[in-house]
Amino acid sequence: MKKCFKCGEVKDFSFFYKHKQMADGHLNKCKDCAKKDARKTRGDNLEYYREYDRKRGNRQSADYVRKYRSENPMKYAAHSIVNHRIRDGLMVKAENCESCGCSGLLHGHHDDYSKPLDVRWLCPACHRAWHSENGEGLNAV
Repeated sequence: MKKCFKCGEVKDFSFFYKHKQMADGHLNKCKDCAKKDARKTRGDNLEYYREYDRKRGNRQSADYVRKYRSENPMKYAAHSIVNHRIRDGLMVKAENCESCGCSGLLHGHHDDYSKPLDVRWLCPACHRAWHSENGEGLNAV
């Protein structure tokens, strides 16, 4: 067990990134706090990181985006509807993963893309696990 110096919570070592130079081999802030700091840093320096991503090729090209949208019209429509409703205040994003209960970054998951407002909020790990177990959602294309 280890105490995070940022949030002050005592957590198991699995909640801390490994770090060879630390006495116990783990970073002194938990993964959740490290991710929050990284998101804040990126948000505070957005133009710098966008340019950095462009140079490294991390951004999806316009051709890729066009191709994806044309090959997956139901997915694109469902994602757009959810994003617009959240933006307009007509839908509220959950604060905790519906599967494991963790907080932080959540994905809106569609079991069936023909029901765009039927969304489950899952953390990236649970979302990946769902698709590994079940494949694509219904009506994906």
